[in-house]
Amino acid sequence: MIIEQRFTISYQYNIHFITEVFDAHNTTFRDVLLNNSSPEFSPSLLFVIDSNAGIRHPQLQPDIKNYLEKNTSGNLPVHFLVIPGGEKAKENNSAYQAILNAINRFNIDRHSFVIAIGGGAVCDVAGFAATVAHRGIRLIRIPTTTLAQNDAAIGVKNGINAFGKKNFLGTFSTPVAVINDGAFLKTLSSRIWISGLSEAIKVALIKDARFFERIEQLAPALAERSEAAMQETIIDCAQLHLQHIANGDPFESGSSRPLDFGHWSAHKLERMSDYKLLHGEAVAIGIALDCTYAHLMGYLDAAALNRILDLLSGLGLPIAHPLLNDTETLLCGLDEFKAHLGGILTIPLLRAIGSAFNVTAIDAPAMRCAAKKLATVSQPTSLA
Repeated sequence: MIIEQRFTISYQYNIHFITEVFDAHNTTFRDVLLNNSSPEFSPSLLFVIDSNAGIRHPQLQPDIKNYLEKNTSGNLPVHFLVIPGGEKAKENNSAYQAILNAINRFNIDRHSFVIAIGGGAVCDVAGFAATVAHRGIRLIRIPTTTLAQNDAAIGVKNGINAFGKKNFLGTFSTPVAVINDGAFLKTLSSRIWISGLSEAIKVALIKDARFFERIEQLAPALAERSEAAMQETIIDCAQLHLQHIANGDPFESGSSRPLDFGHWSAHKLERMSDYKLLHGEAVAIGIALDCTYAHLMGYLDAAALNRILDLLSGLGLPIAHPLLNDTETLLCGLDEFKAHLGGILTIPLLRAIGSAFNVTAIDAPAMRCAAKKLATVSQPTSLA
């Protein structure tokens, strides 16, 4: 006897692009709370704050309290937890456990909210904790870096590192909302400001040649910290990213993951550098490596390769690193990536800017050659 069970769940959430989310006159955060609360329950709020964002914005917690006093009933229980920012937040389970302890201690239930304020790593670990506690607590993400606003915090993935592997533990779950506040970007260091652009370049390379051309046009303004140029880039990147999630394989049941272009080596380089390389920097190197490999294999022409490398380096993103000389350790990243994909290696490569395809095997000698070729490059022009 077989009883078939089948049901469909519809997912929807909004990405808000605003400034000054906790300005008393901005109703966005209040509206998100109201629109996602059950009238018969009084929710509690747990704000999980990236320590880096807390340092850059010392008035953040008082501003949140003031905002809630003026925009809500004033009776909502509000709690704060500050955790270390950066990839180290995901490298062991201390931050994850701290969030779970806070959820338990402050009685954050399924009708309450976890609000993650920080970079992509903090949004990842907070989202993971919120998803597994009580089988799911409502999550609001307020990403504070360029990379988090255009990539890491707008999708449906959460996770932490384990067993020496990136995102080994994780979940797929949707936030109730993502609020991209441009004001947080103003205080970023130049290094963090620029590093997030690698994910925009990644999306352009695999999805949209016109977007890549637009980033080329905006590059001088982006390098000079133009807020308007960055906002345009973040919005266009987010749009392409979200379209892919909705129209592709949102919960990654298959092995094809175009949005992981450049990431097999990026994940390995992050760990090899003990996370001295930012994720966006490692992705830039990963893009350069896979594009150089694609050229050596005859897939990508020299003009396209040099155009890609020129844009990356012109923005101040790295395309080379001495760790590329350790090709044996680096190539171990392919096996780790294969396991992460579910046992079938699927690597996206380029035939042209805006045109990607998948390969299921990598020519190790050619990849070693590509890595060695990049290892000591300082200026990429005419590399091919």
